[in-house]
Amino acid sequence: MGPAGRPLPDGRLHFQHGPIDLVLRAWGPDAEAAHRAAWQRFQDILDGLCGELALLRRPLGPTPPDLQGPVARRMLAACWPHRDVYLTPMAAVAGSVADEILAAMRRAAPGLARAFVNNGGDIALHVTGEATLTAGLVTDLAAPAIDGEITIRAADAIGGIATSGWRGRSQSLGIAEAATVLARDAAAADAAATLIANACTVDHPAVQRLPATAVKDDSDLGDLPVTVAVGPLPPDAVAAALARGAARAEQLRRDGHLVAASLALQGRFRIIGSKASPVARERVACR
Repeated sequence: MGPAGRPLPDGRLHFQHGPIDLVLRAWGPDAEAAHRAAWQRFQDILDGLCGELALLRRPLGPTPPDLQGPVARRMLAACWPHRDVYLTPMAAVAGSVADEILAAMRRAAPGLARAFVNNGGDIALHVTGEATLTAGLVTDLAAPAIDGEITIRAADAIGGIATSGWRGRSQSLGIAEAATVLARDAAAADAAATLIANACTVDHPAVQRLPATAVKDDSDLGDLPVTVAVGPLPPDAVAAALARGAARAEQLRRDGHLVAASLALQGRFRIIGSKASPVARERVACR
């Protein structure tokens, strides 16, 4: 099946091709031009990634891989600063796709007031002037509810939001239900959210793990133990896991890789950075 696209009743567009599932919208006098550019750029984005998949699934080492495609290069740029831990460029794939589509929209319509591209919850966004976008977070995918909200303004210098956790689409080494990051772009947010979610962990009998390849044949995590279930944890275990995740988030914030972050685990939250107070309800429908 090739790329498919359709308008949604509220003015957003839905694009889908294989595992890539986008919801997007632009506002402004050139919004339709931006939408056309997004659709045109979407046509071969999956094919380009598949052509370099072998390199993208390899853990980063001392020498950067020779990646050629623009999305692959975005993935590498976002992950390269974190090569001191086991990480493959796939950690930033969803955010990088969102950034690439948004970039095409902005080139076609430089006068856009605001726009967003939501790739399965990893979001590239653009806000200018007095415009705003309001986003929110759902921490429990099994019982979705709006847990907080944030309004993004141009002065915030936030171009991406991403969430990672053991219940999400990607595998996680940690036990966070949601590690949400606000950063300069979606690729950077995606990579940072992965690292923070991995760091939010604790050893406890209620936490079940399996080798990544036993859960998903083509996992880029090899035999690393990924979380497959988390039962009720005592308060001290929850606090310890959140503290580890928060410490990683604070280090990433000090190093300039994120603006703010939020961690959620079994009804408790940790906030890092003043802009994340309390980070977000993910309706990015974006209002």
